[in-house]
Amino acid sequence: MRKPPGLLRRLVSAVLLIWALGFLWFALFLPQPAGDRKTDGVIALTGGGGRIPRAIEVLRQGQAKKLLVAGVDTEVRPHEFAAEYDVGPRLLACCVTLGYESVDTRSNAQEAARWIASQKIESVRLVTTDWHMRRAALDLAIAAPKDLVIVEDAVRSRPSLKTLFLEYNKLIARTIAWAAGW
Repeated sequence: MRKPPGLLRRLVSAVLLIWALGFLWFALFLPQPAGDRKTDGVIALTGGGGRIPRAIEVLRQGQAKKLLVAGVDTEVRPHEFAAEYDVGPRLLACCVTLGYESVDTRSNAQEAARWIASQKIESVRLVTTDWHMRRAALDLAIAAPKDLVIVEDAVRSRPSLKTLFLEYNKLIARTIAWAAGW
């Protein structure tokens, strides 16, 4: 006669099942591009193709008044950025801030929160890759003022299974760390 599985075995099985179902949700229902909703500002996180061009498009279309590009390499000069992305000097001077302080998603959010406060922004469009959006939006929501309206504007991509796996686990770890107050 077989013994029924122990409590530990059932608990581990339940956790694995929840993890697997969560991963399926994460991978199959990636965030989508936003509509044409206007915001005070737009934030582009460096690190993925299409993010900066999308944010500049939002700015040019008048869907936001100001742009922060968070996580710019310290060696990139404004004139180099302008040449790379075809940003005229007037638009660059009035409306684009290059953020050199951040190096990862969490510090992107902290850099963005300081910019949001300094610019007195009440609503912001967050532009990042679809697979990265959930963690980036979580970090921004944690760092920014609680009444900030965040519009998620995901840049579509074709992530590998490895990218999805790593990002899903980073999201879980970040959520646990936030819940624990770290």
